[in-house]
Amino acid sequence: MPGPLSGLRVVDLSRILAGPWATQFFADLGADVIKVERPGSGDDTRQWGPPWLKDESGQDTRESAYFLSCNRGKRSIALDIARTEDQDLIRSMLAESDVLVENFKVGSLVRYGLDFASLHALFPRLIYCSISGFGQTGPNAHRAGYDAMIQAEAGLMSVTGEPDGAPMKTGVAVADLGAGMYAAASILAALYARERSGLGQHIDIALYDVQVASLANQAMNQLLSGANPVRCGNAHPNIVPYQVFAVADGHLMVAVGNDQQFRSFCFSIGLPELADDERFVRNSGRVAHRSDLIELIQTRLQQRPLGHWHALFEAAGIPCGQVNPIDQVMQSEQVSARGLLQHLKHPQKSDLPTIGNPVRFSGTPLSAAQPPPLLDQHGDQIRREFEPAPDSGHRDAD
Repeated sequence: MPGPLSGLRVVDLSRILAGPWATQFFADLGADVIKVERPGSGDDTRQWGPPWLKDESGQDTRESAYFLSCNRGKRSIALDIARTEDQDLIRSMLAESDVLVENFKVGSLVRYGLDFASLHALFPRLIYCSISGFGQTGPNAHRAGYDAMIQAEAGLMSVTGEPDGAPMKTGVAVADLGAGMYAAASILAALYARERSGLGQHIDIALYDVQVASLANQAMNQLLSGANPVRCGNAHPNIVPYQVFAVADGHLMVAVGNDQQFRSFCFSIGLPELADDERFVRNSGRVAHRSDLIELIQTRLQQRPLGHWHALFEAAGIPCGQVNPIDQVMQSEQVSARGLLQHLKHPQKSDLPTIGNPVRFSGTPLSAAQPPPLLDQHGDQIRREFEPAPDSGHRDAD
């Protein structure tokens, strides 16, 4: 059965993570995504290894794990956008496409006639999405943006890490990933708007904007209190107890979300008197007396192993989870049951493990994904499909 976006075509001029993450989502949902890469080197992340995919003989292929993580299901063609012939081919592709995604330096595509204004004049139905570090306007528009620097400048690192430690970035590139998903959602909204207006539009996505917006409750904490939030390590700034605790044989994340859960929690750990302590009855009091309460809980939890506490909390309906390394996650029954670990046939490896799309549709289930492409793997095929011809028409000319 065709995917929910079957029949949609996306031309992907983006590289690294935010743009490719958005376009991989479209590929997973059935769209034809054509990835345009630089001749010779391709997407920057092709070189971001090790680790590398190993071929059947165990030799490194120079296909990086990073690239493989965000380019599933696409077709690749190597083009030099500085060449007139390749610019013409891109325009020929766009004549039969719905969406363009790019993350070039702001204003740099004007010289090639591949900016929004130029293309909108030719293809008024085209959705054009620009992803950049700081957006198309503002005093920082000219600056390049990478995830780690955005996490720093947009405030995330100031609230990440241990209270007495250095500011920390997150373990994955959340500014890039968030920008990719905001881009995908915005493109879908623009496609819906086009159904009514008949016109495409420009979408301006900035990593900085996305990260500021994603500060969520922490930003509101500052706006309402006037005080900068502090780093809480693995604890929550607004809920107690909601953090990682050391137990006898590891670490357990406990997420007590309301006062009734706290009462159940106290009885589960054998400290029922805490449930009636005036300092701790309400969450506001628990936040105010955080250090006293956490010390009492930690002393009790470290006396017994993970399995003991996990079973008790599950039975009592108290959210908790042990801190698992990624290999255990990949081998878990839940990952298997949800089909999150998929195996694809790559041109250089008959069995490429990869993470599946997490979205589940009842009416248009996703078909088996195609592996990430080799550089220019589909170049000849795409050229045959879209090679410009004299006086050829295009979709928007009708």
